[in-house]
Amino acid sequence: MTEPLSALADRQRELIGAWLPGASVEADMGWGLVETTVLRVRSGGRLVVVKAGGASDAHIAREIRAHREWTGPWVRRGRAARLLHADTGAKILVTEYLPGTLVQDTAAAADPDVYAQAGALLREFHGQAAADDPDYEARMNAKALAWLDRPHGIAPGTAARLAALVRSWPSGGAACVPTHGDWQTRNWLLDHSVHDRGVLRVIDFGRADLRPAAEDFERLAVREFLHHPGAEEAFVSGYGRDPREPAAWLRQRVRSAIGTACWARQVGDAAFEAQGHRMIEAVLAEVGA
Repeated sequence: MTEPLSALADRQRELIGAWLPGASVEADMGWGLVETTVLRVRSGGRLVVVKAGGASDAHIAREIRAHREWTGPWVRRGRAARLLHADTGAKILVTEYLPGTLVQDTAAAADPDVYAQAGALLREFHGQAAADDPDYEARMNAKALAWLDRPHGIAPGTAARLAALVRSWPSGGAACVPTHGDWQTRNWLLDHSVHDRGVLRVIDFGRADLRPAAEDFERLAVREFLHHPGAEEAFVSGYGRDPREPAAWLRQRVRSAIGTACWARQVGDAAFEAQGHRMIEAVLAEVGA
């Protein structure tokens, strides 16, 4: 095994040695911001992806759950990678390697057909299950307020307005479905080897969880929908309907703006933090707070 596997914990390296004899690392595909290692590895003549979390990682367990419970329909049609090995306790998993090019920052990011495909895929994912979560709103409100109690770069007056807004909200439940949690072009692969139009595939389930369906619209709404004319319409058309109920959608956007600005400051991502501040400005302007 090659040097990049030294980033893994002892137990994680033991498992890779057992699962992938003679493994060699071809590329480090991680973002470098969180305590997660993502490697493209060759073993036994095939390419696989190894994902491993550090001591504080909370993403690997969610990714393993998503693969075991929700990605099946996509896997059967070649739209998501098959889970090959996983150990939740050791915080490590291995999947197939998917062909394709990341859509983010390519011409495909402006292609309405890509968004129509993404909408249809998401509808299929969301449609697998539904459950009422009686404490959802209260839990999400508490999480947003907890972010504001930690060190952050939000101006004190703005933070106070946000906290007052969150405290004014209802604390009831919500209907939840399987969600990807980071549904945007950086987690879509487009493969032109199958079809001239390109076949869309999905990666990275580290934020997958049961949430209201509209929450998978949020990251697109603050990036791609703003910058690519026709993207939102194509996406909603592919999805089949628009699940964004106005009041709940506003609450989601405010909470996401808070979380984005605070989390990005925590991990040192200045560009993402700036996006969070723009999101905060936009939602406060909308509510007149």
